[in-house]
Amino acid sequence: MKFVSETKRTHRCGELNKSHVGQAVVIMGWVDTRRDHGGLIFVDLRDRGGLVQVVFNPTLKELAAAKDLRNEFVVAVKGVVRARPEGMINKKITTGEIEVEAQVCKILSEAQPTPIHIGDSKVSENLRLKYRYLELRAPQLQNHLIVRHQVTQLVRNYLSDKGFLEVETPILYKSTPEGARDYLVPSRVHLGHFYALPQSPQTLKQLLMIGGMDRYFQIARCFRDEDLRADRQPEFSQIDIEMSFVDVEDLIELNEGLARKIWKEVRGKDIGPIPRLTFFEVMNRFGSDKPDLRNPLELKDLAKVAKGSGFKVFEDVLARGGVVRALAVPQAGSFGRAQIDKLTDLAKQMGAKGLVWIKMDEGGGLSSSVSKVLSAELVEKLFAEGGGQKGGAVFVVADDFEVACRSLAALRDQLGHQLGLIDKSRDSFLWVVDFPLLEYDPNERRWVARHHPFTSPKDEYLQTLFDENEKEYNTLLAKAYDFVCNGHEIAGGSIRIHNQQVQKSLFKALGLSEEEVHHKFGFFIEALSYGTPPHGGIAWGVDRLLMILCDTDAIRDVIAFPKTAKATCLMSDAPSTVSREQLLELGVRLGTAAEKGATEGKKS
Repeated sequence: MKFVSETKRTHRCGELNKSHVGQAVVIMGWVDTRRDHGGLIFVDLRDRGGLVQVVFNPTLKELAAAKDLRNEFVVAVKGVVRARPEGMINKKITTGEIEVEAQVCKILSEAQPTPIHIGDSKVSENLRLKYRYLELRAPQLQNHLIVRHQVTQLVRNYLSDKGFLEVETPILYKSTPEGARDYLVPSRVHLGHFYALPQSPQTLKQLLMIGGMDRYFQIARCFRDEDLRADRQPEFSQIDIEMSFVDVEDLIELNEGLARKIWKEVRGKDIGPIPRLTFFEVMNRFGSDKPDLRNPLELKDLAKVAKGSGFKVFEDVLARGGVVRALAVPQAGSFGRAQIDKLTDLAKQMGAKGLVWIKMDEGGGLSSSVSKVLSAELVEKLFAEGGGQKGGAVFVVADDFEVACRSLAALRDQLGHQLGLIDKSRDSFLWVVDFPLLEYDPNERRWVARHHPFTSPKDEYLQTLFDENEKEYNTLLAKAYDFVCNGHEIAGGSIRIHNQQVQKSLFKALGLSEEEVHHKFGFFIEALSYGTPPHGGIAWGVDRLLMILCDTDAIRDVIAFPKTAKATCLMSDAPSTVSREQLLELGVRLGTAAEKGATEGKKS
């Protein structure tokens, strides 16, 4: 367009202020609102920089186009910055002390009435995702993406100053299914063979250490075909870090420094000292390996009181090696039946078979779901041992350790928010260390890696691994660490196995045959035999990190084009069917269920 090529934009809308009064400016953007006051037309013009009020006198020839302006028209304005009259200052926007008196107005692009109102959070989520390119015009989303850019630049500068090299790793790679499901990509050149989109660059970054790169990082794209949640997407970004000749302390020190820099630059806050707790400490105290330490509620062990109580539920659980755990909640003594039923349902969703409750009113009177089967004295003792107080309640779960912890952790999170116990004015950080190396999967009937199969055991547990003493596998601890903020794991990593024999022993403990190891990891096992430095790393979830920094509850709010909870893109209608010819080229034939899905997709 001739006007744009000859008349260049001088400022973004939100950049203008009192220092520009009297200056001639050229601004371009979208019409946010238009107000016709008879003789004059007032328009709030919007771009990525913000809003500014523009005043048009439509009787002037150069401003005749102002009569036709409508919301979301794209316009260019040439004018002069003026100070607003004293009574007309708008303190709600950064440009509220000035306005632009238009001299020339050019409509660059007209707009149909939009199917969503820009920035209206009341519009259904599906409609907003379908018209994501329109929703992106909202200042809040634009600010989120600006913060995302700032954070990735901070990371790049911080790590570069620490001697790290940014190295790109392949997106088309080998399937190594030892975690979530892979997204598979069929090869046209090698029919019947498949690439996988990487769940993380794990083996690749370790190979970079074997290759002598010493310190590597990457803002890596990762893909996992798994069920979604508010803080999970099928494709996501992570700050991927690996370094040689280090141990746990080196990694923690580096990443604490990175966290401090991010929070100082983005939040303007010093995050202070960061506590460090072991996996079993956080599970026993909070029921979760990613607890929100802003929540004051803690779990209590009632095994001593429950043992010998005569209550069959408690006795049976303890006899099989289970636990009896309690959560004391202030203010919950007034909860009615409906509220307690909802909490019971939540506990059951987490795997618990039931929820015992004991309440005390403000006068000190106790009531309980087990009053008919336990003596008043024992009920009182359980309440006291669980940490109960006047006006509060104690909730008890008797079950296997993991189930009891998971159930009470869910109650702790929900009630912490519901009762306003969480101080949202601050951020709380925690390092969780000494994770179990392995956990038993009853469905697969084998041991699986808690972190991933390249995580190093702590030195004192190596012999147990070499001895193949399966009875002791549940005691093995790993050189693994998670970084937690406000109840979210924002980073996790470990020291890696750099000894070929240790790696083979771990694969054997995982139940992988030599043939399976050779097929899935043969190239990696061979690489370990050519001189591998001790090394370790960590991966930060970029989207989860930004979710916290931008004070939102869903990672889709910090991603330009997110998927739905069903892993679909409503805007582009992906995933979609492809032609039969494309499938034939790839040597792919759809099964009956897939053919039915493709046919139904075409009809809809």
